Amino acid sequence: MVSSGSSASEWTAMSKLVAQIYARHDAEPFREPVDWKALGLFDYPQIIKKPMDLAKVKRNIETNKYATIEEAAENVRLIWKNCMQYNADGSDFYVLAQNFSKRFEDKHAKLLKEQCVGKPDKGKNATEPTIDEKRTFAKSLYKITKEELGKVITELDEKCPTALTKNAAEDEVEINVDRISASVFHEVMSYVRTCSGESNTSSGRKKKAVTTKSGSSKKSRT
Repeated sequence: MVSSGSSASEWTAMSKLVAQIYARHDAEPFREPVDWKALGLFDYPQIIKKPMDLAKVKRNIETNKYATIEEAAENVRLIWKNCMQYNADGSDFYVLAQNFSKRFEDKHAKLLKEQCVGKPDKGKNATEPTIDEKRTFAKSLYKITKEELGKVITELDEKCPTALTKNAAEDEVEINVDRISASVFHEVMSYVRTCSGESNTSSGRKKKAVTTKSGSSKKSRT
């Protein structure tokens, strides 16, 4: 159960998470594809363009269909999204999907955090960054180009995904510096310092940046 971009232990943890959700007694409506014909839901195919269910996610993980952990997570999210899209806000199924969504995100965030901090830090790069270093890093992100910022986000997505909060609806990514492990922080900080020092006159500087919160996070539109 190993796909590119993630370790075997990470996939094992993700598979276990999906299995735990699948095994819940109240997860029955999400285990298999919606049998819309038997249920008389003849408008279902018109409303739900990409059906998804927990059994399919489990099979995809077991057969290495996903390239990354996040790709598998997006399919799980699609299950809740489809349910809330088809059912009326406030209905039993809508609320059930909403609760499962929150439960999944909480457990998924914990999985990513363990994935990030569980990797050993070695040498001088294991030194925990100071508050001033974190603030300097956050401010430096405004001094680099959109392309350089994209490389930072890609690096964090690979090595410490829990530091990123993605808002697909607004095409936005937030970097939470406090969630970056020490070794990864020093790696990206070194890269950003190089970029900001060499790119002060770069014509490619303009990027769709949004806000910085408490000197520890940075939002950027992708």
